[in-house]
Amino acid sequence: MPLAYRFDAKEVFIRQDPDTGDVILARKPSTWDGFFAAVKAADKPADFLGEQDRADGHVRTQSRDPFDGYRK
Repeated sequence: MPLAYRFDAKEVFIRQDPDTGDVILARKPSTWDGFFAAVKAADKPADFLGEQDRADGHVRTQSRDPFDGYRK
């Protein structure tokens, strides 16, 4: 990557623009404060992603031993 376009961070976000197909690299923010502020300011229903929405109705328990059959 040309020096002028390099990031001074270890991690970047990568996404593809759905309209143009362009690949976009963006510096990963040091905090999530901006994201949470945007979510708080967004126009959304009061029950958006409430407890019922987050629960998919399945209990996620491991029904088998993940080490079954493992030999040292």
